Amino acid sequence: MRFSKANTFDQTLIRSKIMGPNPLKLCEELLADAGIPAGSTVCDLGSGTGITSAMLAREYHLDVYAVDLWSDPDDNRRFFDGLGIPAKTIHPVKADASRGLPFGHGFFDAVISIDSYNYYGRDPQYLGTRLLPYVKNGGMLYLSIPGMKHDCHDALPDCLLKSWTPEQLEYMHDIDWWRAMISLTSGIDIIDMHEMHCTAEAWNDWLACNNAYADGDRAAVEAGALEYLNTIAITLRKR
Repeated sequence: MRFSKANTFDQTLIRSKIMGPNPLKLCEELLADAGIPAGSTVCDLGSGTGITSAMLAREYHLDVYAVDLWSDPDDNRRFFDGLGIPAKTIHPVKADASRGLPFGHGFFDAVISIDSYNYYGRDPQYLGTRLLPYVKNGGMLYLSIPGMKHDCHDALPDCLLKSWTPEQLEYMHDIDWWRAMISLTSGIDIIDMHEMHCTAEAWNDWLACNNAYADGDRAAVEAGALEYLNTIAITLRKR
């Protein structure tokens, strides 16, 4: 995949902003066949430092709400302004996804979440009670989730434990686990679930960053972690 949208961002900027495997490439692959109409109101759920939100606004021409609990909305606003993105098309919001969102019911045409849904979406009540109400009937959800090729929590490979504790790895599961979890929610159609193609490339971009978090992940990846880990793309539609 050429990543014509992700690669419009300067590599130095990307390395200063990303917080894990390259979210721009994950997002672009996730949305490759989405066809979200320009001007649609979307939630970038767990937007972090805002770089995926910037791509959604600038390259996809969407009206984006950059929702995150840990990032500073004022910092994100300065970042968006520095990229020349009109304020009327991108809105940084501080909110805890696990507790519900500060929007009216049916507010969003679509929800996009890159590398965050696995933290709060493992609650079987979450999707139906604290996310779907904010999506229009017929609206879409696009999730990119760090996962496992096959759940291996009963016998974790040594390579994974070089960087992460068993408790940290509890956030990762395989496609079958996520299908079973999402199937517990009524009012949702599972359109697609598959293993993403750009996982290794996204990880390489992350490990090229010069920060302590990337350094901490490097030992596991170099020991063979990507033989066990993947990224899962999930497309859902609200009935």
